[in-house]
Amino acid sequence: MSKKLFACGLGVGTQNTQGEWLEVYYPQPLLNPDEEVVKALAEATGYEGGNQVLSITADRLEPLSEALDAAHRLDLAVIAQQLKRSHRPLVVSLLEEDKEPETAPEVYLKLHLLSHRLVKPHQVNLTGAFGLLKNVAWTSDGAIDLEELTQRQLQARMEGKILTVESVDKFPRMCDYVVPEGVRIADTARVRLGAYLGSGTTVMHEGFVNFNAGTEGPNMIEGRISAGVFVGSGSDLGGGCSTMGTLSGGGNIVISVGEKCLIGANAGIGIPLGDRCTVEAGLYITAGMKITLLDDKGEEVSQVAGRALANQDDLLFRRNSNTGRVECLGNRSAVELNESLHAHN
Repeated sequence: MSKKLFACGLGVGTQNTQGEWLEVYYPQPLLNPDEEVVKALAEATGYEGGNQVLSITADRLEPLSEALDAAHRLDLAVIAQQLKRSHRPLVVSLLEEDKEPETAPEVYLKLHLLSHRLVKPHQVNLTGAFGLLKNVAWTSDGAIDLEELTQRQLQARMEGKILTVESVDKFPRMCDYVVPEGVRIADTARVRLGAYLGSGTTVMHEGFVNFNAGTEGPNMIEGRISAGVFVGSGSDLGGGCSTMGTLSGGGNIVISVGEKCLIGANAGIGIPLGDRCTVEAGLYITAGMKITLLDDKGEEVSQVAGRALANQDDLLFRRNSNTGRVECLGNRSAVELNESLHAHN
């Protein structure tokens, strides 16, 4: 079989007692894989086309490994050999096209593509992904179905152990699946799988990065990057600041942050920023907010809604401490990240 695929992955995962997928780990997801790789996977699984999630047994991994080796993909052949010893269910996800996912393993493959930096936020179709993932207890013993958690906790206690529940969520921590090169993450619980972190990114303890969101790198993140938000290189998100995401009632506007921007501590944006913009600490800019435009002499020019300033470069947003009105004027000094903070990521 010779066929082009959008993406594929050989993975190992966790199912509940009903055989439903809770999570899948793809050690090396592939974007636009070589046809020889597709052929090897198809022969091992019986794949005939379309978007499919196929189980694979350990006895099929030896010929798969040999075929991948013959296709000059020793790295994938080694992974197939390693998975022969797995006691967990194995899966091959093959996506002929990037369409709306229909299964949890498909969602996990796309989340891996993002966190492996193979695609950027908004470059893959994740429509409906949230509804395909079960709410899972992420524990010291891996992913556990919530309906089965009590029994697993009891079993652990009977063995003299304590089963630690680290979170209850649809999305796991990114670093349990992939740690991108050149990043620092102070608290790994605050970065979800499906985040895209560009090289040189630092996420401090109070920073947060959601799925299908992230940074170009280098960036300093001490605030919240919500789902769907992408931050341009050289920008700084101050402590406690936030960005309105696609799950936060932001309408059809895709929020983004341009290059060399500064969002001050406890500030926020509900409009996309262009390059070299600054938002004063504590100020939240929304699309419907009335903003007074000032000229170079500080004189009022006009008043516009926040959405009229979306994606415009070189703006400084501030609140007048005497009148309380929100003002916008030209930004004369773009933020420059401290290079020493990122030099050793």
